[in-house]
Amino acid sequence: MQALNFPKYSFRLKSSENSLYIFDGIRKKFVVLQPEEWVRQHVVHFLVFAKGYPKSLINVEKQLVVNKLKKRYDIVVFNPDGKIHLLVECKAPEVKITQNTFDQIARYNYALKSNYLMVTNGMEHYCCKMDFENEKYQFLKEIPDFSR
Repeated sequence: MQALNFPKYSFRLKSSENSLYIFDGIRKKFVVLQPEEWVRQHVVHFLVFAKGYPKSLINVEKQLVVNKLKKRYDIVVFNPDGKIHLLVECKAPEVKITQNTFDQIARYNYALKSNYLMVTNGMEHYCCKMDFENEKYQFLKEIPDFSR
C-alpha cells in the first residue's frame, strides 16, 4: 500500500485466501485491506495516537438512514455525553476530493449533527467546524485534539 500523508503506524496484517487483511482495533476484527480501508485505519490511528481520542468513543463503518436510504459512514467520534463530535469521510488515495465528497458528508451530517467534519483521501485532509445556528462552517488548519 502506498505511503499516506499521516505519521507512520504499525498495523497488524495477515494474508488469507489470496487477500490481505488489516486488523481494525475498533471493530476488533480483520477486514480486507482495500485502499479506502488503508486510509480509514490511518485516520483511526491518527485520532487515537496523535490527537488523544479514546478508542471507546470511536465507531467505524456503521449504518445510517439518509432520506430513507441506507448509507454507511466511515468514522464517527462521540463526545462523552453521546453527541457526535467528529464525522469522517474516507476515500481511497486515488480518489480526488471534490464538491461531491463534501455534499456526501453534508448529507450524512444532516442526520448526525456532528460538530466537526473531516474529509480525506489519505493525501489531502480537510476539516471544518460546524456552526448550526448561523448555518455556516469554518475550515480549520488541523483536526482538534480530544478534550474532555
